[in-house]
Amino acid sequence: MRVESGGDEPSSQLLDHWGRVAADLRLSVTDRCNLRCSYCLPEDADSWIPRQDLLTPAEIGRLTQVALSLGIRKVRLTGGEPLLRPDLAEIIHQIHQAFMQAGMPADIALTTNAIGLASRLDSLIAAGLGRINISLDTLDPERYFALAKRNRFPEVATALDKLPGSVLKPIKLNSVILDQQSLEEIPELVRFALRRDFQWRAIEFMPIGPLGDSAATRPHARDILARLQECFSLTPIETDPAAPARRWNVAAGSDHPAGIIGVIASESAPFCATCDRTRLSADGKVYSCLFSLSFVDLLTPLRQGASNDELAQLWLTAQAAKPAGHREIAGAGRRTYSLSQIGG
Repeated sequence: MRVESGGDEPSSQLLDHWGRVAADLRLSVTDRCNLRCSYCLPEDADSWIPRQDLLTPAEIGRLTQVALSLGIRKVRLTGGEPLLRPDLAEIIHQIHQAFMQAGMPADIALTTNAIGLASRLDSLIAAGLGRINISLDTLDPERYFALAKRNRFPEVATALDKLPGSVLKPIKLNSVILDQQSLEEIPELVRFALRRDFQWRAIEFMPIGPLGDSAATRPHARDILARLQECFSLTPIETDPAAPARRWNVAAGSDHPAGIIGVIASESAPFCATCDRTRLSADGKVYSCLFSLSFVDLLTPLRQGASNDELAQLWLTAQAAKPAGHREIAGAGRRTYSLSQIGG
C-alpha cells in the first residue's frame, strides 16, 4: 500500500467493513479538564495520561499528514479541555501546515468549555483555527456551579462576549439536556445564541461516563423538539447524512433574530450508519467509535521511527474494525468511564 501526501483523491481510504469512509478526525489533545461535569468526569478523578505520553505538536502534525493522505478532510480538537494545553496554538499551527502541505483548504475546529478562551482566542485564530463549539449547559451561574462543580462561569461569559466579533464561522453553542430543568432552560439558551449569531445545539444525554446508567430516565430528543416548538417557529433544513445533528431554521421573533438550531439525538436516533469519524486519543491511540475500548496504538511506532506508510497501514486496520453501531458494542468492550479520556 502506497500513501501519497497530496492530490484530490487519497490512494487509500479509512474504510470500515460496513462501507463507511472516515473524513472527520476527532483529535483529543488532553484527558484533563478544569471542570467536573457530572455526566463526563467524576469529581474524584485523579488518574491522567502521563505528560510524556501525550502527543507533541510535531507528532500531531505528522499524524495529521497521515490522516489527510487517507481521506480526512476535517480535524476537530477535543479533550478533556483542549485549552489546558499551553501549546494549543502550536498544535493548531502544525495541523494547519499539514493541510497546506497537502494542498487542501484547512478545516480545523475546536470544542471547548471556553475557560481561558478570551485571552487566547486571537492566537488560536492566527494559528489556523476556523470553527469553534462551546460546551455550555446553562446560563444560570448557580446551576453552572451545581453541574460543573467549579465557579468558572464569569470566565465563560467573558469569552462568549468576545466571540461574536471574531472571524470564526460557525460558532456553535452545545448544551447537554440532562433533566427537566434543562428542558425549561432551552428557550433562554436559544435566544442567547441567536442574538449572538451562534448556532445552538441540544445534545441528548449519552449512556457513557459516570451517569451512563441513568440514560433511560433522561429527556428524549422528542422532548427537546417539543420544547423548541412551544417557543419557536421551526423549518427543517436538509442535513448531510453524516452529520450528527438534525437542523432547523428558526424564524425571527420579537425578542430574537432568525438563526439555526440543531438536535443531536445520539441515543434515540443514532447516526452510526452514516458515521464518518475516526478518533485519535491524546496518547496516540486510534479508536473507531466513541463507545469502544478497542484501539490501535500509533504513538509507540511513531516514536520508534515508523514511516508514514506504516502508520497509515495501522490506521487503516483500526478503522476497518469499526462496529456497525455503538449498540453492538457490549460487555467488557464497551466504554463506561469518562468521556474526557476520548473526547466528544
